[in-house]
Amino acid sequence: MNKTLNIQLLLTGDELMSGDILDSNSAMIAQELKNLGLDLAKKTTVGDNLDTLITEINNITLDADILVINGGLGPTIDDLTALALSKATSTELEEHPQALAQIKAWCERRNSPLNAPNLKQALLPKSCTIIPNKNGSAPGFIVSHQQCDIYCTPGVPHELQTMLQEQIIPSITNLVPKNAISETTRLQVFGLGESSLQKEIDKQLPDWPSDIEIGFRAGKPLLEVKITCRNESALEQKEVWLDKLKTVLAGHYLGTVKNSPKTLAEHTLNLLQQHNYKLTCAESCTGGLISSLLTNISGSSASFEAGYVTYSNKMKTDMLAVNPVLFEQHGAVSKEVVLEMATGALKKSKADLAIAVSGIAGPNGGTKEKPVGTVWVAWGSIDNLQSQCFLIPLARRYFQQYVANISLDLIRRKLIHSIETPNYVIERGI
Repeated sequence: MNKTLNIQLLLTGDELMSGDILDSNSAMIAQELKNLGLDLAKKTTVGDNLDTLITEINNITLDADILVINGGLGPTIDDLTALALSKATSTELEEHPQALAQIKAWCERRNSPLNAPNLKQALLPKSCTIIPNKNGSAPGFIVSHQQCDIYCTPGVPHELQTMLQEQIIPSITNLVPKNAISETTRLQVFGLGESSLQKEIDKQLPDWPSDIEIGFRAGKPLLEVKITCRNESALEQKEVWLDKLKTVLAGHYLGTVKNSPKTLAEHTLNLLQQHNYKLTCAESCTGGLISSLLTNISGSSASFEAGYVTYSNKMKTDMLAVNPVLFEQHGAVSKEVVLEMATGALKKSKADLAIAVSGIAGPNGGTKEKPVGTVWVAWGSIDNLQSQCFLIPLARRYFQQYVANISLDLIRRKLIHSIETPNYVIERGI
């Protein structure tokens, strides 16, 4: 952690305290700082109470080098950030000409009259510096107090994001010592949880160097592993240890994050395009979700031309030529049925590879032999189809998402010629 800057966050709003809205802004701010190799030292949330705000501002600025205040810049009576700062810094509020010009322009773009609540947003602590708000009416601003730089930002997420990226982060960057080192590499992983991966790292790489930080960012469905170097020694060793880590991850490793993270569907489509293959899907319990994940991506038509949602047994027969005798002998959720679904989809679409799924998403429909959460997946080419049964006893929505993603991953693994058994097959396979 960079010790040169103590950065703290103060969130304000009764709606945050009551839980009426969820706080996504602090995660956004923390991630932007993380990209600079900086961490938040502390986060504080308070309601719309003037005395509490003043107290927190005075207390935080005793320790912090930078304080980001989020919220309380709006036009209503409960937006108190500017007033609280004027009292904390013993500075008068005055109508700021740059803020007023921005608010007037905002009203003109919307053909709205400038009213008293709008004018309130131009009343800011004297001598503050304006942070332009391209997307909203409330200007941000910067003041200093007790040798702490205070950045005041709007609570609306898309307004905050633009302000962070264009104004605040570049400003903070100038405060980071020029010789400071912070380099983070982010790896995307599917099919391994944090605890399982940490156990394997401890087991296989017990001599992991202490000056190369390793961290995890859990997500659904992908896990992100972050490797951070903060000194020259760590940088010199980084590539060697990254290679060792990728060996531990094996087929669970998807790739390194370059700009923005990719979805599992994107990773799969990229591989399909590299091989000039086309994929088709025959879906029952996922109801078209696999096809949807693929077609959410621009350009997916190059590798995905058709998918079949065959929810009933009749449609499995009519659309994919599944022999109706199989339903009587084995049931719709069976190896025999998904293999015929995959075969039918391949023959009908002329695709190179197929995914077929049939399962019991619940909450009803399970039996002792096939409980809720049972699903059969088939994948592969017409002359090399594989199948696997899983037990995934999750709520219906999460069951469908999990099945969709493991199905895509099984195709991805086939494309990279991975021969290892995925962790999810070991844990969930039956």
